[in-house]
Order: sequence, then structure tokens, then C-alpha cells
Amino acid sequence: MIKKITFILMIAVSTASFSQRGPVGHLTIFSEDGDKFTLILNGEVINDVPQTNLRVEDLDQPYYNAKIRFEDKSLMDLTKNNLELTDIDGIFCDVTYKIKRDKNNKSKMKMNYFSSIPVRPNFIPASNVHVIHYGQPAPQQVIVQPVGGVSQTTTTTTTQSGGASVGVGMNVGGINMGISINEGTGSGTITQTTTTTTSHSGNVAIVESQPIIRGCGGNSCMTSGNFNAALATIKKQSFEDTRLKTAKQVVSANCLNVDQIMQIANTFNFEDNKLDFAKYAYSYCIEPRNYFKLNGIFSFSSNVDELSDYVQSRQ
Repeated sequence: MIKKITFILMIAVSTASFSQRGPVGHLTIFSEDGDKFTLILNGEVINDVPQTNLRVEDLDQPYYNAKIRFEDKSLMDLTKNNLELTDIDGIFCDVTYKIKRDKNNKSKMKMNYFSSIPVRPNFIPASNVHVIHYGQPAPQQVIVQPVGGVSQTTTTTTTQSGGASVGVGMNVGGINMGISINEGTGSGTITQTTTTTTSHSGNVAIVESQPIIRGCGGNSCMTSGNFNAALATIKKQSFEDTRLKTAKQVVSANCLNVDQIMQIANTFNFEDNKLDFAKYAYSYCIEPRNYFKLNGIFSFSSNVDELSDYVQSRQ
């Protein structure tokens, strides 16, 4: 038994050494005029929801071919080949580029180099910056099919940041073991939850993995402190139109859960504004599957139907 466990541990350590992560760079792109955009790097769409200030961390290539596609279709796409993330010595950096409109052509955009600093492991971006960790796996939902009258569902969540991290789960002689090995600079964590269901006849259940649908790029919602401050600012606006504009400004720079969206929507007196905001906020909701809860804020069934139709059209 001990020999088996030792051998598996040696394999895990060997895997960690081969998987050690190399240096990475970070890329920030912001729109000077507030135009929302989608970033495509080497043909891969980075952000599903258009942003005005986007940061992509953990990029491991020194050069990328970048394409910017704007939410405003009247604006021309922007292409920049060989976008560089290293300095003259080939060392990865934290690079920032700025997008602005061409003075001579309103539909034409430009993206210019703005700044570059050394990569800092503990760097914390501003709250209005939408951050995406390049290559981070999406959470997975494990569904266990019933066998012999036994059925169970387990959620497996995998997260990783900084450094290199290798997680190993194993079963040796009926003993379940979990190993997490971190290497490199920064912090790395992989959390793996696995459940095996066995029927009374001794048959092992069939396991199938499916992705959990999370909106807003898989990011977390606003902290309670930041949200309460934003909600107070929205409520202070005397006119409902101004309140709606302020609410949209808050949402466009953050991710929210359904309860937070509902609280903001209930600051409006007119149902048309509640509906307008509910539609706008859908793209920034981290739990789109629970959006049906917003149906309760409306007095008229026609508004419930319209929101439901809108959500269906976005899925």
C-alpha cells in the first residue's frame, strides 16, 4: 500500500516539475472615448462581453496578433499585428495600449502604445478594469447518473492564479487522496472536488462533466462594500433618467449577481426603466440561469414576457 502511494506521489512531483510555468506578461487595453470593444488575440475571442477597459493576465507569448471589434458597428475594426509584451531584453512586461478615435475620420480607430512596467505578482487593477486570466479553465459540473437507485451530483471547481499548480486526485485500495502542489512565483491553487457513487450491487455510477454557465467572463460580482456605495450614489440622483444613466454606468464597469441587479432595478419608479435596466444588466450578470428571479419586480405581465423573450434571445 505504502509503495503504491509513494510511487503515485513521485509521479505527481514529476508532473509538477514538467508543468512549471514560464514567465508571463499582462496586457491592458482601454478606450479613451469609452467605446466598448471585444478583443481577439491570435484568432481567439478573449471577452464575450464588450468592455471599455480590459486587462488580460498571464499571456505567455512575446507577440500577439490583435484584433479589436467594437460594439458600435459604425466603428471600423482595428487590427494590430505583432503586439509586443516584452522589452528590448525579451523580458515580459505589464503593457498598456490606448484606443482613440481618428480626428480626421470618426469611424476609424487607432490603438497606440501607452505605457509599460515590470510585471508585479501582487498588482491589483482598478475596480473599473475588467480582468481576464488567459487560459483559466471554466468551472465544471459533474453529473452522476443513477445506478442501482443511487443518484448524486457533484460540482467540481478548478481555479488557478499565478505560479504553477498541479492537483492530483487518486484512489488507492479504497482510500481517496487529494494532492495540491504549487511551484513558481506568486500563488497557485487548484481545488478539485470529486464524488464517486456506488450502488448496492457494487457498480460504480457513470460520471459526465458539463460546464457551469457563468456570465460576465466568469468574474466575481461586486463586493458588498463597493455595491452599497454604488447603490447609494444611484439613489441620490433626483431625476429618474439620471438615475438610469448612473446605474448603467455602474453596471458597465462591474459584474453583479441577480440580487444586486434587482436592488438597483427597484430604485426606479417606472416599469419601462426597470425593464430597460434589466435588459442592459443581463450581459453583466454572473448567474444568468437565475435571471428569472427578476420577473418579480414587474407589475405587468407584458414586461415579464418581454424580459423573458430578451433573455431567451441572448442564450
